[in-house]
This record gives sequence, structure tokens and C-alpha cells, in this order.
Amino acid sequence: MATQKMLKFVTIGREMPEKRDAATRSEDFHEIYREFADAKAKEQASRCSQCGVPYCQSHCPLHNNIPDWLRLTAEGRTQEAYFRSQETNTFPEICGRICPQDRLCEGNCVIEQSGHGTVTIGAIEKYITDTAWEMGWVQPAAPVVERPESIGIIGAGPGGLAAADRLRRMGYQVTVYDRHDRAGGLLIYGIPGFKLEKSVVERRNQLLRDGGVEFVLNANVGEDISFDAIRGKHDAVLIATGVYKTRDLDIDNAEARGVVRALDYLTASNRVDLGDEIPDYEDGELNARGKRVVVIGGGDTAMDCVRTAIRQGAQSVKCLYRRDRANMPGSQREVQNAEEEGVEFVWLSAPGSFSGHVTGEAMVAQEVDVDGLPAIASVRVQKMRLGAPDVSGRQSPELIEGADYDEPADLVIKALGFEPEELPRLWGVEGLEVTRWGTIKADYQTHQTSLPGVFAVGDIVRGASLVVWAIRDGREAADSIAGFLAGSARVAAE
Repeated sequence: MATQKMLKFVTIGREMPEKRDAATRSEDFHEIYREFADAKAKEQASRCSQCGVPYCQSHCPLHNNIPDWLRLTAEGRTQEAYFRSQETNTFPEICGRICPQDRLCEGNCVIEQSGHGTVTIGAIEKYITDTAWEMGWVQPAAPVVERPESIGIIGAGPGGLAAADRLRRMGYQVTVYDRHDRAGGLLIYGIPGFKLEKSVVERRNQLLRDGGVEFVLNANVGEDISFDAIRGKHDAVLIATGVYKTRDLDIDNAEARGVVRALDYLTASNRVDLGDEIPDYEDGELNARGKRVVVIGGGDTAMDCVRTAIRQGAQSVKCLYRRDRANMPGSQREVQNAEEEGVEFVWLSAPGSFSGHVTGEAMVAQEVDVDGLPAIASVRVQKMRLGAPDVSGRQSPELIEGADYDEPADLVIKALGFEPEELPRLWGVEGLEVTRWGTIKADYQTHQTSLPGVFAVGDIVRGASLVVWAIRDGREAADSIAGFLAGSARVAAE
């Protein structure tokens, strides 16, 4: 009977949830995809081939049991589908919205390889979890036994929150410290609302609080509280700070008024969306309204910036990327969405320098800031070609001599990726080993660092990566911490 409801990929075509039209969605920060209706979700789930070796599952960092919850959805057993999906994923409603499914589960779907179009896994995951919230199936942690041991988690991003949820459900006492005034990390301040509405994150944070997780916000480790104090207060510590230091341009005049970092720009926009008053937004420094915007970079952060600038009412938005479309690291789905909304991509292009407003030998007074930096007027664009592959196997961009030109710009956003901060120095910690890239050294299975009882997960270990990998790390580390504490308890008893 179950089989009859599945394997319909030959007769039923692939359909995504309806997208709001580009003109309408470009006016606000609401999510762009409408919800699947129940019948449509069942229909699309029924396209799954229930293959014996599910590549969708093996290519998901969390190894979600995707074929099972697709079958349950097709059979109308939505509650069971939700329970199966959350067995392996702490935040399925978030992954369903922001995971690059085209590079992970959907990109490796067997029926996609056979030319029938992938199952819309992400949209169905979002549907069943949103339904679960509406129906009251999502419940806070209610441990059977309360344990006396406590864990301090530094960083309220996806890795830290995933570990907090899992540890709390085991009965441990969990305190999460974060430098910001809201929990969520990049989920709340880095990812725009049109991909992940902030109410979705705040709802999950409240669930953690209701389950007994304690949050200590506005706590900048090394300034407001010391690492040693946190370590002394808890039986184990998890470092899940993420990476926030922005990579910069290797050009002579990388600083100019109107040249801003992607994270500063996105954080200001998200704070405004949350109702905060942001002076740098109000005075125009981090606001694209009426401006000619140039975004430098080709990853998902760059896509967030270009689409945010459109919604802020930019006069024009161009994205410079030094490779071509096929070699860009960002989601192709996001590129398509951006193009629909009016973003122009300038492939095989890189910035050479910035030019400020000048009149003769002197800069115009009103176009210079208090530090004497000229306001941006244009970007010198260098044209590139793709040469021999580099160590990663991707073709390296090479400069085409004499093909430079000036691109007018009022706001330039640098979206070049992120690097780790020097945590041992910032926190005054001795013995915390880091790699030559500045990431924390941690065992790839247990996530244990060089300090006893101190673990680390997510981007601060991996380097800038995906939310879903941070969730996986957080869940794994929670299990390792539980094992560590159980071992410590046995030793104490002996």
C-alpha cells in the first residue's frame, strides 16, 4: 500500500512552493516562498523513489532520514513525519529554509540524476515542521531526571544552540553566553528575513528557555566575563563562537567612506527589521536607499547583501565576482532569485582600487568624513580570465591587462568571507591550541580541545561553513560532553 503512494516521479512533475513575484517581494523582508498546501506537500513527497541507497540522506551533514519522512508525508502521517525529521535535526524549520539543498540533499537525489527533477526536500521539511509548530507538536525539553552537572556554552549560534537543546533534554544544567543582546548568532543578525524570518528564530529561542536553558546575553568573553570564570563555574565548556572577522581586500586604498563590511551592513538591516534604532542606518552609512551599490564576493553572504540592497531601495545593485557563474560558491537558487529581483552580476571581475570625489587637487569638503577619508565615487574594476586549476581544483582567475574600467558607486559592500578571531589572545587563555589558520584545534570526532573539559564546534573549528554543519557538530559535541561528564562522575565515585 505504501509503495503505491510513492514512486510517482514519472507521472508527477517537480514543483516548488509558489514564489511571490519579484516586484512584490522586493518591497519587504518577508520570506519569498509561500507554504505548500497539505495536498501539494503529499503530492510532491510521493515523487520520492524510495531508493535503496538514499544519496539525499548520505549527502546531508545530519544524515536526516529523508526517505522515511517523505513517505510518511505522502501517506498523510504528518505528525510522524515531523517526529522522524527532528530525531536527527534540532532545527528542521530553519534548515528547510536556509540549507543550500541544491548542493546537498536535492542535488544528489537519484531521480534528479535520471532527469526527472529532484524531490523538493527542503520545502517539504519546512512544511512538516511549520505544521508541527501550528499543531503544538513541538515541545520544550522535559528531562526525566535532572542532573547536577552544568555546561557553559559560549556562543548562541546554531552550533551552541543545538548542543544546548540536546544537553538540556538529557537533564544537564545549561547556560549559554553570547556577546549580542539576542540569541541566534548569524541566524538572527546575519541572515536576512526574506530567507529566514526572525520570528522563526525567536520562537525556537523561547522554546529553549521554556525547557530550562539559561541565556546570559550582552556577555562579551574577555571583557564582561572571563573565560576562566566561565570554566570555573561549569563542569564543561563548549566554545561555539563562530567566525566574525571579515576578510579584507588586498588593494592599496581598501578604506573609504561608503566601503563597508557585509556583516555590519546585514546586522544593521536585521536590527532595523527587528525594530531597533540604528544610527548608522538612519544617517545612511549602512543604508542602500537611492544608491548605486556594488557588492564584492560570490558566496551566500554576497547574495544576502545584494538582495537586501534591492529591498532598501537601491538605485542599482551590481555584484562583482572574480570567477564565472559555474564556479561561484553561493547557491545557484539564490543567484536566480537575485537576478529576478534586479541584481546585475558582473562575472570575471575584481576591484583594483576605489576612487573618491575630487575637484582638481582638493577633495570636495562635504564629500570627506571626519577621518579625512574621501567618499566613494567609483570602483576600478579589473577584468579576469580563468586559468589553470589551483590546489582546490578550481580554475584560478588571472588578470587581463588593459581591460580595467571605472564603475560608479555610492556604497561598496565587502562580502569576502570570514576568518576566526584570535580567541586565546582575546580571552587571555593559555594552552588553548589553534591551527595555523587561527581556528581552534579540536578532535574531529569528540570535539575535545587541548584543554580538559573544553570542547569546540562549528565555524570556529571548521572555518566559515554552513549552518547545518554547525548543528551536526553541536549535537555530536553534546554527546561527547555527556560521555566526559559520566566519566568524571565515575572517577569521583571511585
